[in-house]
Amino acid sequence: MTSRFVRTGAVLVATVSLIALGATTGGGSAGAASGSRVRAATTTTPDCGPAIRKSLFASWKCTFADDFDGNALDPAKWVPVTSASSGLTAGPGCYVDTPQNIAVYDGALHLTARQEAAPFTCPSSKGNFTTQYSSGQVATYGKLFQTYGRFAVRAAFPAATVAGLQSTLWLWPENPMVTGAVGEIDFAEWYSSLPSYVIPYVHYLYDPSSVNWLTGTNVVTNDCKIGDASAFHEYVAEWSSTSIVVKIDGQTCLVDHYHPWGTNPFAQPYFVALSQALGLGTNAFDPATTPLPATTTIDYVRVWK
Repeated sequence: MTSRFVRTGAVLVATVSLIALGATTGGGSAGAASGSRVRAATTTTPDCGPAIRKSLFASWKCTFADDFDGNALDPAKWVPVTSASSGLTAGPGCYVDTPQNIAVYDGALHLTARQEAAPFTCPSSKGNFTTQYSSGQVATYGKLFQTYGRFAVRAAFPAATVAGLQSTLWLWPENPMVTGAVGEIDFAEWYSSLPSYVIPYVHYLYDPSSVNWLTGTNVVTNDCKIGDASAFHEYVAEWSSTSIVVKIDGQTCLVDHYHPWGTNPFAQPYFVALSQALGLGTNAFDPATTPLPATTTIDYVRVWK
């Protein structure tokens, strides 16, 4: 969780919730605690576009790709994440599965936070609540899990310059109980109160005295200035057994050589999650000033190993 903002679906909040999601959506079984295990989303060979060099002698191998060229979310690749199934909330709003909140058209996925015509009861495994706001989130839970690799999302965030909106592109463990430690890789978090910045954040327990900016040791976050976040940018996480590197449009904005305190939470498979939420904390949603509807648009998602 960043020091300035309260993160929707933060590590400790989501631990049990996303395991429950698997129980209600037919998600996969617990994964191995090490190695580079991949469960492919479909039998069709994925196409991630032109080859990308991984090293001098090897290229990344494509394991998952979705360019959202159809007119509906591909159920072989994605599952809608709802408050009813997961217990997660979109700030003061409710994650729901409706065409107004999760839609595929014009070659892109659209995740939208909006005000409903009247208050409604949001069903949640953590307790129902009343709200007038809904939002959208999708994940590859039960479809694709992977330990280590290259994860790329080309996205455009809402054109807003006041507080109240949060968009997140992130990775979450298939089953946090495998290692007994919880980690989370937010390779792009955008807050409308800081509209010109994207802030990656790698969540795990570490010794604060071990942080070293010169070597990149346990450097878990950075403020990455990108200018117009409402334009499309490519956000990438390159995750290995020792480091997580975040890039925006090919430029490195965070290098974390992680040394967790105790059990390593990253030695296990993770899945991809994409969310458009309402803000909390110092980026709190204000119905008087926060512009709605607000949409995060995803051009493509591609994964390599």
